[in-house]
Amino acid sequence: MAKAIHSMIRVFDEQKSVDFYARAFDLKIAERIDFEAFTLVYLRNDENDFELELTINKDRETAYDLGDGYGHLAFVVDDLDAEHKRVTDLGFAPRDIVEFKNGDTLVARFFFISDPDGYKIEVIQRGGRYI
Repeated sequence: MAKAIHSMIRVFDEQKSVDFYARAFDLKIAERIDFEAFTLVYLRNDENDFELELTINKDRETAYDLGDGYGHLAFVVDDLDAEHKRVTDLGFAPRDIVEFKNGDTLVARFFFISDPDGYKIEVIQRGGRYI
């Protein structure tokens, strides 16, 4: 059976990205590997072993164009309202909380936030299939 271990995104400013993910999602550097042309930074928190891999290309002079193919990362939290307030207080400007329904059935409560490179991140209330 396959096990998901990480997702990789390319970021322009390593320190800004590391700071954002640490403050917003408590992701800390698990490992940093520096190569001549690029750096890989693996982030994780105590919730699980899945990591976010940041790739920083050293010769990059402009921010990345995310195009129209990127979707989003997602994190679950125990208290969505408290997390929304917390990241708002940090100055990260999350979007409003949304209740996603299928007819009258609540599927999920969530909000989106963007990282320094514009990647969308969904923050979902823990429950149902989102545990």
